[in-house]
Amino acid sequence: MRRRVLACAALSALTLAAAPSVWAQAYPNKPVQLVVPFAPGGTTDIIARSIADPLARVLGQPVVVINRAGGGGSVGATETARATPDGYALGVGTVSTTASNPAINPRIAYNPTTDFTPIINIAATPNVIAVHPSFPAKDYKGFLAEIKKAPGRHSYASSGTGGIGHLQMELWKQLTGGFVTHIPYRGAGPALNDTVGGQVPIIFDNMPSALPFIRENRLVPIVVAAPQRIAALPNVPTFKEVGLEPVNRMAYYGILGPKGLPKEVVDRINAGVREVLRDPAVRKRIEDTGSIVLGGTPEQFAADIKAEFEVYRKVVNDAKLKLD
Repeated sequence: MRRRVLACAALSALTLAAAPSVWAQAYPNKPVQLVVPFAPGGTTDIIARSIADPLARVLGQPVVVINRAGGGGSVGATETARATPDGYALGVGTVSTTASNPAINPRIAYNPTTDFTPIINIAATPNVIAVHPSFPAKDYKGFLAEIKKAPGRHSYASSGTGGIGHLQMELWKQLTGGFVTHIPYRGAGPALNDTVGGQVPIIFDNMPSALPFIRENRLVPIVVAAPQRIAALPNVPTFKEVGLEPVNRMAYYGILGPKGLPKEVVDRINAGVREVLRDPAVRKRIEDTGSIVLGGTPEQFAADIKAEFEVYRKVVNDAKLKLD
């Protein structure tokens, strides 16, 4: 009897030890859902779709991009946080969903540093203040003078309340004393459409989604948040150059899952995305948007999330910002 018990215990131990490798080999065995927490057409959507099909080929299963817009990204992020932690429901994490929105919204349904499993940071992108061609100013000096001359006359569009465009513009207002009215949208796509159409004169947006309109002269770039001037916009200064270094922060786009995601699944997705990012065609597609390819470890992405959350929590507290 004792030998039988020992044999069963040994068999159980072997089974448990083998479980991770079996799981890793079996995953994925059905389509993987990748939630983009914004409307189609924005930078988050562009980055997600740049890697979805190549990642599907690496994993051997479809990677289905699903847009869940609303709440400055919190609707889609909440869906990811509440998903079953099996690796089949993932999401794109952005500064808006993991830092700026949670920093301003005490009622948000997740904690960005504890309710997700960071997997990999795909890319970072500059941000830009751009204006409709009818706006009275075409450079930063003129832009600031116009805002100061007519406080409250102008409004700006963003991807949503609590998004990075919202809080970075609010930080700009705090540092300069300028005032423009915030018009939140359900994603960068709709915000861009109305700014290009002239319904809103100003937008604070990510470079990849705004750049095509800038190249077509349908938007005029004023100032960018980037480590140095953008090659595509050599005459446009950075926030650091105009004396506003605190606003000079880029946006990131990474993949995360709900908390409790098995390490084997995290490692599989991380390795798959890093393989995709080594493809010159994928890198070119991302870099052509003005973004910088990142990659890296889950631990590095977790550190990025924590650092940005602290930055925007301080912005909110210092400026005493509240949801409208």
